[in-house]
Parts: sequence; C-alpha cells; structure tokens
Amino acid sequence: MRRCAVKLLLATILVVVLARAAAQEIVAVPKHADGIYVIGEKIEWKISAPDASEVRFDVLQDGFKPIGSGTIDLASGSGALETSLGEPGTVLVKIVSKSQGKEARSLLGAAVEPFKIQPPSPCPADFDAFWKSKIDQLHAIPMNPVVESGESNNPLVDYFKVQLDNIGGTHVYGQLAKPKGEGKYPAMLIFQGAGVYKLTKSNVVARAQEGWLVLNIMAHDLPIDYADEYYQQLEATMLKDYAGFGNDDREKCYFLRMFLGCYQAADYLASRPDWDGRVLVATGTSQGGFQSLATAAIHPKITAALVDVPAGSDSAGPKVGHMVSWPWLGPGKERDGKAKDAVKYAQTSLYFDSVNFASRIRCPVLLGVGLLDQTCPPTGVFATFNQIRGPKEAVVMPNAGHSNKNSTHAPYLARSATWLKMLREGGAVPVK
Repeated sequence: MRRCAVKLLLATILVVVLARAAAQEIVAVPKHADGIYVIGEKIEWKISAPDASEVRFDVLQDGFKPIGSGTIDLASGSGALETSLGEPGTVLVKIVSKSQGKEARSLLGAAVEPFKIQPPSPCPADFDAFWKSKIDQLHAIPMNPVVESGESNNPLVDYFKVQLDNIGGTHVYGQLAKPKGEGKYPAMLIFQGAGVYKLTKSNVVARAQEGWLVLNIMAHDLPIDYADEYYQQLEATMLKDYAGFGNDDREKCYFLRMFLGCYQAADYLASRPDWDGRVLVATGTSQGGFQSLATAAIHPKITAALVDVPAGSDSAGPKVGHMVSWPWLGPGKERDGKAKDAVKYAQTSLYFDSVNFASRIRCPVLLGVGLLDQTCPPTGVFATFNQIRGPKEAVVMPNAGHSNKNSTHAPYLARSATWLKMLREGGAVPVK
C-alpha cells in the first residue's frame, strides 16, 4: 500500500511554492514527492527563500506533539529541513519566515508508514448493538415520503424536492434528480460539508445528466432552499456550534439524528422503482465524508463510498498525542467556556468515531487525505482508512490542506471521476 497513490501524483509539482509575502518566495523540494517515508528514514525538504531574513520552523508529530524546532540557514541561498519518526505517524512542519519586516506562514507535511497507523482506543463492545437498536427505532417510523416536482433548468433532467420522516419527529430534507424519462439508474447519495446553508441545485442536476439517480440531503432538520439569511440566522443562533450538541450522551449527540437521516435517505433511494438495484454510492467531503463512512458501515445496500478528507476520526487521539479531527467529539476541546465531563465525552465519542464505523465497511472505498490538513488531520484519516475491510484506495495529497486551495485536491477528484464512471457503466471498481 505504500505507493498506492504514486501514479496519481506523477503530475504533482515537485517544487511547491509555500508562501508569498512582499518580494519573498519560499520554495520547498521534498525528498519524496508523494510525502511517504519509512520508519527511521530521513524526512527532508530543501528550502530556498532568497528574500527572507529569517526562517523558523516547528515540527509536530501527528500534528500535535512537538519533536523539533529551529532556524534554517540560508546563507548559501538554500538550506535543508530534516526530521524523522521512529513509528508510524505523520509530520506537520510549521514555517514562519520574515522578509522586509513582514511574516509569512506555511506548512509542510509527510507520512511515515501511514498504512500501519491504528486507532488509539478500542471500539466499544456494544457499538453494533447500539446502532442496531437505533436502526430498529428508525424502521418503526414510516418513511412518509413527500416528493414535490421542481424545475431542473435542464431539458435532460427531472428534479424533485423530497421530505422523509426521521426519529423524534424530525425530518430528512433533500433534492433528487434523475435522467428524464423511464428507466432504471445507478444511485448516488451526496452528503454535505459542515455548516448551515441551502442546497445547490447543480449538486444533483449535473450528476443526473451523467446518468445517475441522485439524492442530496441536508445535514440538518431544515428545508433546502430558503433565503440565505434564514440559514445565516440559524447558524448564528440555534445551530451555533451544533457539532458540540449532546456530545456527553450518545442518545442526544447531534450526529445520531444526522446519521439516521442518512440511513433513511439510503432506504428511500433503494425503495424507488427507478433504482437499478445494483449501485448505491455514498459520497461527500469533510462532514459529508463522515456521513458517507457511517452510512456505508450501517446500511447494507451501500455498494461504494467516495470520501475526501473525511471528518470524525481519532476522537480519542489527544490521549496518545494526535491532533483531533473536527467535530472534536472527544474530551480535548471545551465549548462555550464550559468545563465538560471528560469521561462522558470520551465514551460518547467512540460511538460516532469514523474509525469504528470503518471497521464495519465491506464495500469499496476511495479516500482522499491531505497531509497539511489541520481540520481533519491525516493521522486520524489514515487510522480510519486502515480499519476498512473492503477493497480500498487512498489518494495521498502531500500539498493539500482541508480545502481544495490551488487545486491541491485534484488527484482525489480525478480518481473519484474514474471510479464513478466505472460504477455508472457497470464495470469493476478500479482499486489501485
């Protein structure tokens, strides 16, 4: 698995422009373009910054534990930054350079035998029993689909708004699109990234034009297409910091309703007569990847999951020196200035951690991981990937943070396009 993504990265620019400030330009050339090293190997970058008067750095193991710091001597025009790890993990380097009185900050990343990284805590013994009880509770609720036809603005696509019932009197709201006319189609579930916002119609219309029966659902119990001000007000008030709601009680965790809504959406797609009965893909980025992995783990009809920089991993990471991932379910982050019961938060988090869902996944999974990601740090994402039991492929992006800045997520996007084309056309998943 060490070189599983090398071919994808041949087009990666070897000389990475890390930061600009005034006339300054910092350039780092890694020893390995794919960012992957073996235990004990020297991890090295050649650094040049002709206009910098000072370059300082801090090295963090697994994004959290300091293992080195210093300055880079550029008297000869370039210098080297070196480190290593004696165990599987990741390295994050934070660089601060000064030029003409201004500071510029940049990042470097590497991974050491990342396909050996394991979760820091065992899965709860009653994990499966808990989720089975919740799915049984969901099955006792009639789906009651309400489907409203809408305008796709595309002559080749039919568009609908969908509402389903969910636990506790809540609802699943979404938008569905399909190729116009009769037929049976492969299905796709699209889940949303973090935040509170309306759904964009193009999310589903473009996929339907490709030949998908596609459902995109709202992460929250909210209608999908109100004015922007409606969502902005909720995000500033009732849903402010929603990711922290109920995280000291597995029965009240905000993600319980969210994940069961994902399950209900999958059930709805699988019940439609225009589904081909063969392909049902779950896909999303960040929070959407979190939902995709959970759905692939608990819903038996999901046939593939495609996730980029998925959230929700490694909630117990801080106890072993890992930077924890959004949504910070474990005990490592206080919210609203209130102290919290670390034991309760630690216990609750394990029922919603991606690493524990991953070990239940048997379908093929494509996963993108950014070595510079500080929102969903790579150590936890690798730990999640390593638990997946089905066919799997990791796209390691050494120059990528959490967002697709400067097209740094292009390798994942290219591979996901290939996977989706093969799935849509009925071919085998092209796992490398």
